Amino acid sequence: MAAAAFPPFMDGGGPVSAMLVARLLLGAGHDLLVINVADEAKDEVLDGVPVRRLETLNLYWNYRVPRPAWKKAAWHALENFNPRAFLAMRREIVRFKPDLVLTDSIENVNVATWGAARAAGVPVCHILRSTFLLCWKGSMMRGGENCAGACGSCKATSIGKKAMSRLVDGVVGETDFIIARHTDAGYFPNAETRRIPGVVPRLMADAPRPAPEGRPLRIGFIGVHTPMKGPHILAEAARMIAGSGRAEFLIAGSGQDAYAEALHSQFPEADTRFLGWSDPDAFFPQIDVLVVPSLFQEPFGRVIVEAFAHAVPVIGARSGGIAETIEDGFNGYAVAPGDAGALAATLGRLIDSPEMVASLSAGALSSARRYLPPILSAAYTEFFDRLVQPSRVAPAVAAGNIRR
Repeated sequence: MAAAAFPPFMDGGGPVSAMLVARLLLGAGHDLLVINVADEAKDEVLDGVPVRRLETLNLYWNYRVPRPAWKKAAWHALENFNPRAFLAMRREIVRFKPDLVLTDSIENVNVATWGAARAAGVPVCHILRSTFLLCWKGSMMRGGENCAGACGSCKATSIGKKAMSRLVDGVVGETDFIIARHTDAGYFPNAETRRIPGVVPRLMADAPRPAPEGRPLRIGFIGVHTPMKGPHILAEAARMIAGSGRAEFLIAGSGQDAYAEALHSQFPEADTRFLGWSDPDAFFPQIDVLVVPSLFQEPFGRVIVEAFAHAVPVIGARSGGIAETIEDGFNGYAVAPGDAGALAATLGRLIDSPEMVASLSAGALSSARRYLPPILSAAYTEFFDRLVQPSRVAPAVAAGNIRR
């Protein structure tokens, strides 16, 4: 399993999701080795998962650190096919002799991994976690707006990624949305696709939450304070329903720019508590409903299923894959992205009818069971069994082409 990001490096939900998949596969009885890049080469066991760290295969591995423009350009160019990554990953594949190579996102471990697997005659499966293969920024956003498709610069800087995607045998997406976003653009033309959502390790609540009685409805947000996550939309909705004393807002997470600083003044002061960085397991029990107001077209939205596991219903923007997880009237409600009025109206319904919270909480807890390890490990195992059938893949040199 070649993972672009893996603990202890934590940058968003990617490393968490990769670790959960690794533990899921080990729990299902598979023999697994995670390959990851880091500052120094070393072998270790992290929470029971064997990990081999390789020194960076590109010019650098942590692309969150500011770099000179020329170095960023060179990094992106090498992400289209990095010979050094090809040789390193081929060496690891030959050493471990896997039945399957799984790439969990692809930055730094590089699309050359797919070529290395094909050269060794090993089938390869890729898990989509972002739009990095389509967009050099990985967000498909420009000027604060979602892109309908890849722009000219993104297409030009992704030629190699698209070409190498022909070598992939299987693609897993946490939503149909993220799969279609790639296949509609011509990626993975030879791959079988499968929707397997993100896993929650266990149910964190024993029973649905009761209706709030004798106190305000507690409305929560947790995440990075950036425009693409939309907390300012929740702030606008909060101002629309402020002053009644029937709702309070708990805002977790943080940001490091003027937008994040200004966010404090946008919420009604008397009704809002800013908690800063918060452990989700400590945060969710404090709220009655979670709001996910993303303007960004989320590939999945892990925070939603985490809320479900705590029996917390979700009101989310109908952005990207979010709408595939929320069922209106059962485990929450989906509203149009950026529509503060619709969000305020939906929150108002819960304020006026608090018994709805108990009903939605029951639906959220029921929904969380779909994301538990036994169900998803069976889905991965069934898909992998299909991909490792002996007739599926032959070494490129023997086959004379990239497919059978």
